[in-house]
Amino acid sequence: MPPPSEDQRSSLQSLTRLGQELAGTLALDTAVQRTATLLNDILSPDHILIVLYHPETHIPFVAHHAQYAKPRPDDPLIDLVINEGPRVLTNADELTGLGSQPVVPMSSWLGAPILARGKPIGAISLSSVVSGRFVQWHLDWLCAVTAQLGIALENIRLLQLLSIGKLEWEQTVDAIGQAFCLVDSHDSIRRANRAFARLVDIPLTAVGGRRWREVLEPAWAPAIEQALAAAGTGRQFEVTIGPSTYTVAALRLVQPPDTAVLMFDDETEKHRLQEQLIQSEKMSAIGQLIAGVAHDLNNPLASVVGFADFLIDGARAPETLREPLEAIRNEAERAAKIVRSLLNFARKNEGERRAQQIGPILEATELLLRNQLTALAVEIELDVADDLPRISVDANQLQQVLVNLVTNAAQAMHASGEGDRVTLGAEPWLDGVAVTITDNGPGVSSNIAERIFEPFFTTKPEGEGTGLGLSICQGIIKEHGGRIHYAPGDIGGAKFTIEIPGATTHVEDVEEPPVELGRLRILVVDDEPHIQHYMRAALEAWGHTVATAANGEEALARVAEVTFDVVVTDLRMPTQGGREFYTVLREQYPETAHRVVFATGDTIRGDTMEFLESQGQPYLRKPFTLGELREALVRARA
Repeated sequence: MPPPSEDQRSSLQSLTRLGQELAGTLALDTAVQRTATLLNDILSPDHILIVLYHPETHIPFVAHHAQYAKPRPDDPLIDLVINEGPRVLTNADELTGLGSQPVVPMSSWLGAPILARGKPIGAISLSSVVSGRFVQWHLDWLCAVTAQLGIALENIRLLQLLSIGKLEWEQTVDAIGQAFCLVDSHDSIRRANRAFARLVDIPLTAVGGRRWREVLEPAWAPAIEQALAAAGTGRQFEVTIGPSTYTVAALRLVQPPDTAVLMFDDETEKHRLQEQLIQSEKMSAIGQLIAGVAHDLNNPLASVVGFADFLIDGARAPETLREPLEAIRNEAERAAKIVRSLLNFARKNEGERRAQQIGPILEATELLLRNQLTALAVEIELDVADDLPRISVDANQLQQVLVNLVTNAAQAMHASGEGDRVTLGAEPWLDGVAVTITDNGPGVSSNIAERIFEPFFTTKPEGEGTGLGLSICQGIIKEHGGRIHYAPGDIGGAKFTIEIPGATTHVEDVEEPPVELGRLRILVVDDEPHIQHYMRAALEAWGHTVATAANGEEALARVAEVTFDVVVTDLRMPTQGGREFYTVLREQYPETAHRVVFATGDTIRGDTMEFLESQGQPYLRKPFTLGELREALVRARA
C-alpha cells in the first residue's frame, strides 16, 4: 500500500481536530457548521447539502447548504445515500445512470449517510462541476467525517433530552407546595425545591451544600433527628414554629446511599380547621344539652305560669295575693323567655325569613346576653326608634350576628379594662332599618380595622378565636341584601352598623274580634300531672269539659269512647309520644286529628320544628299563657 499523500495526511489531521471540536460542542448548529467548514477546506466542493431528520418526527430538514438556490430536504441524491449507502461518482456518465436529475449542475459527486446507533439520522451530499474531482479516498474520508458528526449529534440529542428532563423535573418539583430536601450522611443538603427555600427564607441557589442545622431554626432539630432515625416507616413528627405547625417525615433512598429525603408539611391550616370542627362539635353538643335542659325547665315553668295565670284570671285569688301572683307570673314568664331565646338561638334553622319588627329581636338579644354581660361588668342598653318599618329577616340568624358583635365588644372591654357599656340601637335607614352596636371600649386600631371581616383573621390569642365570627356575620347580612360596616364611635369605642332593607310586602295587623268557642269537650294529653291539673282547672273555669291522659295509648282509649272537639297533646311522653299518637289518630279518627293542638318544650331539634310546621296544626311552646292557649283552641276549631 502506497504511503498517504500530503493531502491525505493533512485531511487525517483535520479529521482529528474535528473530532476534538465536536466532542466539546453542545449545539446542533455549531456541530453542523464546523463540519461544513472542514468539508469546504479539505474537499473544496462547489455545492454542499447537509440534511438531518428531526429526532422525534423524523421529518427531514436542511441543516446546511452552500451554492443551492433552492435546497430541498428530499433531494434525490440525499435519498440515494439514505437508501443505498455512501457512494462516489467521478463523471457525468455515472451521474446520468442514477435515473434522477440533480438539482444543481455537477460532473462528479460523493455522499454518505450520517448514522447514530446504526440508523441514518441524515446525509451529506457534495458535488463538483469538475469531472473526476472526487475519488475513493475522498469518500472514505467523508464517511469518517459523518461518523464523527453522527456521534456528536447523538451526544447533543442526549444532552438536550437530559437538559429537558432536568428542567421538567425541576419545574415539577418546584411546583409542589410541600417543602423537601435531600440530605446526606453528613447532614449536608444536596438538593432542595423552592418550597424549602421559601421555608428557610434563603435563595434556592444558596441552599445546596449547606448543613440543614445551619438553615433551619434549632427548634427543628429534635423532629428532624427523629424523622431521619425513623426514615421509611411513614412516621411524622410535629414541630411548632411561632404560630405555625409543621410535620416532618423522612424517606431513605437506595441511590445514592446514605441519602434521605426530608419532607415538610405545613399543618397550620389543617390544625385550625380541626379546632373549628371540634368547636362546632362542642356547640352541637351544647345545643343538645340546651334542648334537654330547656325541656326539663319548660314543664315546671309551664305549671308556674299556668297556675299563676289561672289564679289571677277571673280574680280567683284574694286581692292581697294578686300582686305576689303577678310577680310570680312575670318572673316565670321572664325565665320562660330566656329559655325560649336559648332555644331559638341554638336550634338549627333553614333560613326562613318573614317580615317583622326589629324591636322584639333586639329585646330577645338583650335578655339572652344580660347575665353574661353582667359577669363581665358590662351594661347593655336598648335605644330603638318608634315606628320603624318591618324588615324581612331570619330572626335567629340576625340574632346570631347581634350576639357575636355584642359579645366581641364586651370581651374587648373586659380584657382592656376600658369601657363598661354596649348600646343596641335601631333607626330608620332608607326604606329599612339601621341597627347599631356601639360601645365605649378601646375600639379597633386603624391598621386592624381594614381586616376585621377577613376570614381567619383574629386578634384573640391562639386557641381563643377562629377569626370566622365577623366574616360569617358579614355573609349573613349580605344574604339578607344588607351590609355591615365598622367605624370608630362618636365619643370613642367601636360602632358596627347593620343596614337592612325594608320588607317588600307589608301586611297590616288587623285586630280580629274575639271568637266565642262555646262549651267544648277537650282532651289534654301530657305526662306532667301539674300541667294536667292547671289546664283542667283553667279549661273547666271557661266552661269546657275536660278529660286527661298521660300518654298516647291512654289518649287513644279516651278517643275511642268519646268524640272530642279539641285534643291538646304534648310531643314527648313515655310509652307513646304525641307524634305516634297523632299518626294513629289520622288513620283511625281523621276528623279528630284535624282538631289537634300540639304542645312542646323542645323546639331546638330540627326534626321537632319540621314535624310541627309540616302538619299544619296549631302548636304551643311551653310555657304558654292562658291567652295563647285560648288562641290555639280558636285555631283548632277554625
